[in-house]
Amino acid sequence: MSVAADSIRDQQRIIWDQFAAGWRKWDAELLAWHGPFGAALIEEARLHPRSSVLDVASGTGEPGLTAAALVPDGHVVLTDISAGMLKVAEAKAVARGLQNVRFEVCDAAALPLEDESFDAVFCRFGFNFFPAIGPALREMFRTARPGARITAAVWGRAAENPWASLIQGTLAHHTELPPPPAGTPGLFRYSAAGLMSRMFRDAGLVDVTERRASTDLVKASPELYWEFMTEIATTVAAGLAQTDREARELIRSDVFQLLGRYEHDGAIRLRSTATIVAGTRG
Repeated sequence: MSVAADSIRDQQRIIWDQFAAGWRKWDAELLAWHGPFGAALIEEARLHPRSSVLDVASGTGEPGLTAAALVPDGHVVLTDISAGMLKVAEAKAVARGLQNVRFEVCDAAALPLEDESFDAVFCRFGFNFFPAIGPALREMFRTARPGARITAAVWGRAAENPWASLIQGTLAHHTELPPPPAGTPGLFRYSAAGLMSRMFRDAGLVDVTERRASTDLVKASPELYWEFMTEIATTVAAGLAQTDREARELIRSDVFQLLGRYEHDGAIRLRSTATIVAGTRG
């Protein structure tokens, strides 16, 4: 792995450890919001009661924990680079009484798992933050059995995701931060139509399909949206950290004003769209 990739990996570990508390705080809201994307991955995986499942970059445990309840005679391994995020996932597994799961703190590009040992491999939004997609995808392929399904979700285009682009665009308007280097992890890095399918085929997967899934991020007020985003969205917090108090207040004011466009039936509803890609290891 290159020095640049090592640096990105180390930064991601530190950042997600710092944000574990926010993800624990907002767990119920995150489950409701991200639920349709996890459900799409599980549907594509074609699980059966004895399936062995790998959830890469599982964070606080989804969709791996949901899958664990669907494979009572199988098992699920949840991996993530952040020990802090996996501690939240482990506590949730205990609370749900799930005994067929285990946890591995590791890099997605170096999974400490045996070859051809899983019937299904998930990765929900992890690819957006990996230093490079190729090494992680090769590891998923390696650990999947012949005939196994590999499924992933990545965020769609910025225009299809005002939940993030609204606040990110406002940040960009009020700051003079240089654009990130090409290939830098980010929410919309793999949003181009067909890109993930091509990468899955290049990795050797067959029967590759790609579709979109959408839902709304719903918040009762601008204040709750702001609190939520600044506590769970790493890119937002990183941008705000580079501004002074006056600039942050201007950003907050502008965000609140823009959110008025998305108010319906007494709540703020922000579209959230992902690409769901799936393939089979031949």
